[in-house]
Amino acid sequence: MKHNFDEENNRLNTYCTQWDYIQDRFNKKDLIPFSISDTDFKVPLPVYQKLNKVLEHQIYGYSRWNHDDFKGAIANHYIKKFNCDVNLDWILYSPSVMYSVAVLIRMLCKEGEKIATFNPMYDAFFNVIEENKRTLVKIQLYNDNGNFYFSIDEFENKIKTCKVLLLCSPHNPTGRVWKENELSIIINLCKKYNVKIISDEIHSDIVFKGNKHTPIISYLNEYNDIYLVSSGSKTFNYPGLIGSYAIIPDKKIYEQFIKQTRSKDFLNSVSILGMYATMISYNECDYYVKDLIEYVDKNMEYVKNFIEENFKDIVFTKPEGTYLAWIDCRKVPFSSDEIQEALVNVGGIGIMKGEVYGGEKYLRLNCGCTLSKLKIGMERFKKSFDYLYNLNKL
Repeated sequence: MKHNFDEENNRLNTYCTQWDYIQDRFNKKDLIPFSISDTDFKVPLPVYQKLNKVLEHQIYGYSRWNHDDFKGAIANHYIKKFNCDVNLDWILYSPSVMYSVAVLIRMLCKEGEKIATFNPMYDAFFNVIEENKRTLVKIQLYNDNGNFYFSIDEFENKIKTCKVLLLCSPHNPTGRVWKENELSIIINLCKKYNVKIISDEIHSDIVFKGNKHTPIISYLNEYNDIYLVSSGSKTFNYPGLIGSYAIIPDKKIYEQFIKQTRSKDFLNSVSILGMYATMISYNECDYYVKDLIEYVDKNMEYVKNFIEENFKDIVFTKPEGTYLAWIDCRKVPFSSDEIQEALVNVGGIGIMKGEVYGGEKYLRLNCGCTLSKLKIGMERFKKSFDYLYNLNKL
């Protein structure tokens, strides 16, 4: 590997959400976190080197993103990675993916109207819908021996009364990478009922062997009411630099989005570090993505083998994408609260409970870390459940 993902990086005392503010999520300090979805890996060397040059200039004035260097880097990435053509006139800067989602929601439907999304789901989707006073409609994902799928009949019955579908592709937290036939079903039914699609594709670079991510905008010839939001920040680990993008083929919506950011929200200047990070990572760091996928896949394999060797009633199937492990604890004879209590107070680890995402008695484990950290975490995971079994003499 060109990048050393085994390198231990101390993130404490850096105002790091995952490490320094672990108590906010788990009501206890000094836990080993496997929680919020950023990684413990350094950014690619070319990104670090470029940011250093920018900082050495010592002037960080107002800057602009609307140029071919920024938009071209994104368009070229979609050609290289997904064989997907993106017109530069469709691309715009946004401070974050969820900001883009919130803006698009307000543009595409009115207060009180229905927005559908799958369940379980990244919890910010639930929040952004309800906090913007839209009506949340959940479409269930079903677990068939580790393969999560949706019922076509249920999807159609629920989507036909909605104005927007909020899609996560690849899916957080299950790690599903939607197949082309599934996306075609989604597209056709949304077109049938005139439902607009917002697709959050921030995890799209991290897809494991045997799976293929298809950007939603690949279906523009079939349906044109589609909007893609994404960022390189998940892949290359720079969410703190601030920066994402939206791909909006509809010229009217594109211009409305620009007006919203410039004239209503007054986000008139790009984060210069976020902009450069996007350009360099997409232009020069394909090697990093390749190495990251290989490393995280081995982490997932370790978790799978560990669970199979140590538990008879906990199930984990490796995901198709993302660095998030969705662990099925539904068969264990303990409540979700009891599991969390043991993980935090016995194991000393912070793992997100599935109920946060709408998945009862699941756990979401962040595997975007060194294998050495993961091994410590899984031993503490076992210690927590051993305690529960011994306590209940099962």
